[in-house]
Amino acid sequence: MTPKRFFTFFAIAETVTWTLLLIGMFLKYVTHTTEVGVRIGGGIHGFIFICFVIAVIGVGTSQQWSKRRIATGLGSAIIPYATIPFERSVKKTGSLEGDWGLGRNGRTPQTWFEKLTSWCIRFPWAAIGIGIIFVVLLFSGLLIAGPPWEWGK
Repeated sequence: MTPKRFFTFFAIAETVTWTLLLIGMFLKYVTHTTEVGVRIGGGIHGFIFICFVIAVIGVGTSQQWSKRRIATGLGSAIIPYATIPFERSVKKTGSLEGDWGLGRNGRTPQTWFEKLTSWCIRFPWAAIGIGIIFVVLLFSGLLIAGPPWEWGK
């Protein structure tokens, strides 16, 4: 899988899950019919949000994006539907073109984070397995913690 396909998948998934969450919020807060949509849509959106953050950092590191571009990518996940314009902008600049910069035939990783990113690219199934465990643990912890405004009560 190329960086372009990988990143595009998560940018679109983030947008789709925003839609699920917004529909759930409409049903809960406007029609007052059900809060199931927020629970389901919010849960799915939270999971994909974490995956998108990992995608931005991983692709950005491999393709040598600037810290500003990575920060902009991370910020795009916070604003509904902003991941699509961000994804189009990085495509337009060619920042998603080619193979993985830290892949098998790419540059030699220099920092510990580049080494980790390179390992994930070279051993994707192991990285996916560990990544799924990490995301599930993180997501579960956030679900257990509840909404931030209830922390410490």
